[in-house]
Amino acid sequence: MWHKLQDDPKVFAIINNEQERLANTINLIAAENHAPGAVMQAMGSVFNTKTIEGYPHRRFHAGCINADEIESLAISRCKKLFNAEYANVQPHSGTSANLAVYFSVLNVGDSVLAMSLPQGGHLSHGHQASITSKCFKFEHYGLDPDSERIDYDAVRELAHKFKPRMIVAGASAYPRLIDYARMAGIAAEVGAYLLTDMAHLAGLVAARAIPSPLPHSDFVTFTCYKTLMGGRGGVILSRQDYGKKIDHTIFPGCQGTTPVNSIAAKALIFKMATTPEFAEIQKRTLKNAKRLGEELTRRKYRLVTGGTDNHQVLVDLSSKGMPGSVAEKLLESVGIVTNKNVIPRDAQQPGKVSGLRLGTAAVATRGMGTSQMIHLAELIDRTISNADDASVLGEVAAEVVALCQVFPLRS
Repeated sequence: MWHKLQDDPKVFAIINNEQERLANTINLIAAENHAPGAVMQAMGSVFNTKTIEGYPHRRFHAGCINADEIESLAISRCKKLFNAEYANVQPHSGTSANLAVYFSVLNVGDSVLAMSLPQGGHLSHGHQASITSKCFKFEHYGLDPDSERIDYDAVRELAHKFKPRMIVAGASAYPRLIDYARMAGIAAEVGAYLLTDMAHLAGLVAARAIPSPLPHSDFVTFTCYKTLMGGRGGVILSRQDYGKKIDHTIFPGCQGTTPVNSIAAKALIFKMATTPEFAEIQKRTLKNAKRLGEELTRRKYRLVTGGTDNHQVLVDLSSKGMPGSVAEKLLESVGIVTNKNVIPRDAQQPGKVSGLRLGTAAVATRGMGTSQMIHLAELIDRTISNADDASVLGEVAAEVVALCQVFPLRS
């Protein structure tokens, strides 16, 4: 019987390689972060093998005394952190959480209004490639073509025309704050539920660094591994009235057992999110994004919406004559990890990807501040401007490694 990772040299080597990659590259992927060592310990704990179909004190298996305690702790901490009436911490992912909300109050074929993917939405908001579009009738709102911000008057007009049973607020590539009160008002006018997907923003909301959607939403979903700095998995918040429906939709509706190790990690990060250190990281995340955007603008890069109010900077590379996919690979070759992303201007040209989505959560977690964002903007520009110069790219790669050594990953 194998008892240590070293007993499988191939797996052990790959994990070590990933650890080295993380340590020596700069992560600007908006959907990622660096989790504290305690979270990683919880994810790898003995809870990994426990089966817990059902809910605390109402399980379908024995031996759940400690699992009940850790799930109850996660729920109570989550509710207190976000000032929520109800929380379900069992969803496997953000998409699972969204699906559970849909099926808790909607019937198959019901109408839903959400932001389109090319305009900044998420696959689980009814994109044709997602199962959500096969279960419900989605209509999509977009952005004002000039400001590239949500056109709330257009959303209202579309809602009155389409008469959705649910409206989805929230996005995966939208660098501005959303007016949740206005979205709630539109939903109320047409008798629709309002679901806010704050997967990207949960850490910022938890730290009170940006406004919370909770007071305005019937349902709120999020994931724990982005700005929140935790492990994998999703969460659903709602008013207490919907709690039983959501519980039943998660189990037995669309999930069996939930990994208790993931729930333990959620309980842990909900506690960490109440600390001054966590709040400081979230504030630094916002400051870094603003400065990174300003510095890229100074170097003649166009930012979608002209700036940012959160952790994301969405860059239009059209003026540089380089597709997002090429820029992504080029930057990764020097140790700057980003992701290609569609921008609103790509919406009318399927397959075109003109942007890069940058996020500052992971670099803020490493301790980098605004002065490092100036350096990063310069490194990004130098890389893109010298795509065919191996000497320059080598110099950038060396500077990236040096920067990582000054701001090492914290265990």
